[in-house]
Amino acid sequence: MSDELFRNKYRNDTARATWHDYNGGEYFITICTKKREHHFGEIFDGTMQLSALGEYAEQCIKQIPMHNLYAQVPLFVIMPNHIHLIVMIDKNMEEIPVGTCHGASLQMNKKSWRKTMNDKNENMQKIANFQGRLSTMIGGFKQSITRYARQHRIPFAWQTRFYDHIIRNRNEMNRIAKYIENNVAQWEYDELF
Repeated sequence: MSDELFRNKYRNDTARATWHDYNGGEYFITICTKKREHHFGEIFDGTMQLSALGEYAEQCIKQIPMHNLYAQVPLFVIMPNHIHLIVMIDKNMEEIPVGTCHGASLQMNKKSWRKTMNDKNENMQKIANFQGRLSTMIGGFKQSITRYARQHRIPFAWQTRFYDHIIRNRNEMNRIAKYIENNVAQWEYDELF
């Protein structure tokens, strides 16, 4: 835990790898609901039946590459109380956001985007630059789901952090992909059950 206070509360130190900037690479991501409550649906007879919020989350995941041009999500699974994703971040792709999942595209050109970024609070920009593209993408995704839940008066909250694992090679990628593909069938054995 950090000795620094933010809004009169102690902050938890980052769980991210301090030697990695999260602006490029391949990652296994797990995002959980608060208290592991079942918000995204239920599993019946080995099949995930998505709730309205689960269907919206699926739509948002599929739209991630449209709104975060540097990101690809080749594989994911939505479970009752968590989501697993494989996320690939292209560090060479210029970052120009084009909107959010639930809203219309912003379609900003590079010049207007740079002006907007220069107009932001300098302290907030330093924080945004530090967190890396992965955290920016996950934060935007989580915000979209939370906003949808509030608009539809669905009681919902996320766990404050997300789990990430840097995928280092093809063997790891294959093992993680197999885990994601079998997650629904293995639900009763899952530690998040």
